[in-house]
Amino acid sequence: MTVAPVSDANRFGSREIAGLIAGAFGLIILSVFLGVVDLPAAEIMAVLTGQGSDQGNLIIATIRIPRIVTGILAGMHFAVAGMLLQTITRNPLADPTIMGISQGATVAVTIFLFFAVYRLNSDSNTLYALPVGWLPLIGCAGGLLGGALIYALALGKGLSALRLTLCGIAIGAFLHAIAMGIVVGWGSARIEIVMQWLSGSLYARGWEHVLFLLPFTIAGLLALPFVQRPLAMLQFEEDAARSFGLSYRLWFSLVLAVACMLAASAVGAVGPLIFVGLVVPHMARFVAGRHFHLVLPLSALVGAVLVTAADLAGRLVGGPEEIPIGVVTAFAGAPILLTLLRRHQ
Repeated sequence: MTVAPVSDANRFGSREIAGLIAGAFGLIILSVFLGVVDLPAAEIMAVLTGQGSDQGNLIIATIRIPRIVTGILAGMHFAVAGMLLQTITRNPLADPTIMGISQGATVAVTIFLFFAVYRLNSDSNTLYALPVGWLPLIGCAGGLLGGALIYALALGKGLSALRLTLCGIAIGAFLHAIAMGIVVGWGSARIEIVMQWLSGSLYARGWEHVLFLLPFTIAGLLALPFVQRPLAMLQFEEDAARSFGLSYRLWFSLVLAVACMLAASAVGAVGPLIFVGLVVPHMARFVAGRHFHLVLPLSALVGAVLVTAADLAGRLVGGPEEIPIGVVTAFAGAPILLTLLRRHQ
């Protein structure tokens, strides 16, 4: 079962939600105004009102804002997917890796870049430029295929949370080994692109990534109200859920499909951010207390805040080189998870 909330969180209400939303907007504004390139506040305001210089428009409207929006959407995707997976598998350590989504995406991206690098131009015998614009689509497709493979294997002998978890661990480890084998045996100077993607990064993310994620975000948000009530019953064992009249296998599969869709699209856009899907649902449960209906929206909100804050920290601390967002979320996520688990003991 998922970690139980502490009793003093049961008074969570609209005032606290408003405070979290206000804090999230404040963090977004801070991210717009702060970055590697130091721009005057007046110049940034001019850009936001449509009167900025060419340099200001390039930095704020073309680079910084789409990067922030991409991070917000990806954070929401990872967090909600993690919450859904932890609930239906009744495993507090579940995240998108348990369905092989991150590993499937990693294999797809690694193979794609491997063949793209070694495809030679017949005229000049030089390497083609890497088609990195395809990475979101390739990563998303690989993640969905990984999730579908694990689902098919788990379904073969009767779908259950335990069987799904075990198949996910086994197939995920196998896919990860394939990807790492390709990376280690590659030996190319272009391998840094793969390593950057594997570490999770918002570097060079633009409006095309926002447009890639947005349909999945809209579809996920439209689906969440329909799965909210069945999700509350999927917390229980199959027999108990069926006693409430729930079509267990149908709703288990539908919730799983939503989680895979959200996670795979996010992995494709920014790479695997493991700790977001793992830690954020626990933070949301801690804040929501016994109000289970608030856990999903709080997961989306906290996920967006965490990724935005981690990206801002990586930009400010790392300077021009930046610290990959996946590294920052790992450093922040581990102590947060340990703190929450200690408070629940």
